[in-house]
Amino acid sequence: MKIEPLDDRIVVLPLEAEAKTRGGIVLPDTAKEKPQQGKVISVGPGRVLDTGDRAKPGVKKGDVVVFAKYGGTEIEIDRKEYKILRESDILAIVD
Repeated sequence: MKIEPLDDRIVVLPLEAEAKTRGGIVLPDTAKEKPQQGKVISVGPGRVLDTGDRAKPGVKKGDVVVFAKYGGTEIEIDRKEYKILRESDILAIVD
């Protein structure tokens, strides 16, 4: 299934949370933090400006991004969890 976001929305596949701490302790699912990084799957055309033009999105498909912890909407498609975020919920692009 293909997802086409509207306006300034972006579809992100969250990266898996770490299963171990740096010290080697294995974390149960209940203790894992929500992931804040993900891979951009699809990008909308951009928000409409007051002039009627569209603003060019700052991210592109394939970018790895850091997003707000509780931002966006979680959806499930084909047994995969995705997040649909507004561009303003994206905090940074990871190189």
